[in-house]
Amino acid sequence: MPRCRWLSLLLLTIPLALVARKDSNKNEMAVLRKLKPVNASNANVKQCLWFAMQEYNEESEDKYVFLVVKTLQAQLQVTNRLEYLIDVEIARSDCRKPFSTNEICAIQENPKLKKISSYASTWSQTDEGLSILQVCPTGASLPLSLH
Repeated sequence: MPRCRWLSLLLLTIPLALVARKDSNKNEMAVLRKLKPVNASNANVKQCLWFAMQEYNEESEDKYVFLVVKTLQAQLQVTNRLEYLIDVEIARSDCRKPFSTNEICAIQENPKLKKISSYASTWSQTDEGLSILQVCPTGASLPLSLH
């Protein structure tokens, strides 16, 4: 019985080791799976998009809050972490900043429509081991940006 446990542990460790391997020639993480479409209703996509919109509204100098009108596409890439690239269409709402989560906001008539892209990462390996996180950096290689 103990032998089966060790075998199970080994089989669980192999995929983590593959995910965490570095491409030593380029000193960057190897892409294990290139960008592929993922369902926009995926929980990670929703959470990353929520965080990205919080950051966008915080950084925006507009006095109104922007809301997602439509998710154009969501893609997933696997490196040493799960990386999401989410393209959405957003519009100005009738809610002023600071925004309360209790407020119900509607899109303004003739709103300012914008398209934004957000880079999102859901977990990462650190020197201390595997850590779970939900980060959608606005200063990453694919920043939250206006088109």
